[in-house]
This record gives sequence, C-alpha cells and structure tokens, in this order.
Amino acid sequence: MARTSVTPAEKGRRRSRPIRVAEAIKEWVVEQGLQPGDRLPGETELIERFGMSKGTIREAMRLLQAQGLVETKTGPGGGSFVGEVSSERAHALLANYFYFRDISIADIYQLRVALEPEVAAGLAGRLSTDQLSELRSIIDGYAEPANDPEEERAQHVASLRFHAKLASFADNALLGFIIGFMSQILADLTVYKQLYATPNVELWRTGRQHQLDLLDVIERGDAEAARSIMRSHMEMAWRMMEDQQAVVMKRFMTH
Repeated sequence: MARTSVTPAEKGRRRSRPIRVAEAIKEWVVEQGLQPGDRLPGETELIERFGMSKGTIREAMRLLQAQGLVETKTGPGGGSFVGEVSSERAHALLANYFYFRDISIADIYQLRVALEPEVAAGLAGRLSTDQLSELRSIIDGYAEPANDPEEERAQHVASLRFHAKLASFADNALLGFIIGFMSQILADLTVYKQLYATPNVELWRTGRQHQLDLLDVIERGDAEAARSIMRSHMEMAWRMMEDQQAVVMKRFMTH
C-alpha cells in the first residue's frame, strides 16, 4: 500500500500536527472519491499511510469527528466512516465565527436584497406542486396576527423559515446555504434583541401578502414579477425591522 507522508513543512510545531493530519485525511478522502457512509481505513493503516504516531492520528480523527466529517460506530461492523455535515450543523459552526462580531440587521438585509430576488426569479415555473404546498403550509402557520409577544416571535421565525425553505429548492446549493444561514442568524438576532416584544401588525400583514403573491407568480412562471415582489418584500422587511429595533431601544433607554 502506498504511503502518503506529511511533508516537513506540514509537520510544523508539535501542537499543529493533528490539525495538519486531519487536513491531509480530508484531502485523501476527496482524492479517493469517498462518500458519506463509506468506511475509512483503520488506525494501523492510517498510521502507515500518513507517517504519524498513534497519538497524532487519534487526535486528528477526534478533530474530524468534532467537525462532523467522521463518524465512529462501535460493535459488529463498527469503525470509522465518512460523515455528512448537515446544514444545521454547518450553520451552527459558521455562527460561532460571527459570535463576537457586531452583525447588524442592515448587514443581513444588504445581502438578502441582493440574493433573494434572484433566487425567486430562478425558481419561477420550476417548483413542484408538493414544494408549493410545503411553502403555503408554512404561511398558513401565521394566518392571523399574533396575540402576544411570544406568538409574534414564533410567527417571525416561521416567516424566516419560509425563505430558508424556498432557497433550499434552488439548484445553487451554495446560494441556498447562504440564505438559510442568514435566515437563522436573523432569527437569533431577533430573539436576542427582543424585536418581537412589540407586535407589528403591519409587518405581519404586508409580509404575508408578499409571500402569497410571490408563490402565485412563481407558480405562473413569471420570473420578473417574482424578482420584483421579493425585492419589495426584502426592502419592506429591512425598513420595518430597523424601525422595530429603534422602538425597542427607545423603550429600553426610557426605563
């Protein structure tokens, strides 16, 4: 069996060896064309292949497990297997990067205004009956305005889920992932800043109608109308969310 050694430059300091070996294992998995669920070589073979000690190999595998790229099963037929990172896990890992960065509503909507109208236009005439029904079912979850702040929060999160689900139907997986991630951090930001504490019937009414109109033109296959409605929806939501934030901050400052 051919032995793939880590180069001297890759070895670096002792603390970085497991990280570098983990990267080498990932590269090898791609080169071999392995897919989620495929079995990985055993520890002895990995030691030989990458020219590293048992301790370094084990630490590298632990790093890959923490990233969700390796799954370990015990018992008969057990071992290490290629893992598949779910979008939810990837969103959570990426959110850690932004945890101590001041991400604003404006930052998020600047991207949403640029991306989501194009997603909507690209899906015009391409959604199945089941996909359209799934999206309408989400909208049905907030058919009436909220009665209290908790219901307001739940409706807003559900509305963001509509956008994440719509984007998930796009052919461009990267675009779908980015929009899903923005919906998630916007939902977290909304809860964190308690933007749902002041019910906003106008945001509910206008936003819901935009979504209903959007599905109608997508079903008809009108790409330009879908682009226009989504852009209006994003711009309206941006304006109202910032107004909502101002109200919350004013109430906070007066207490």
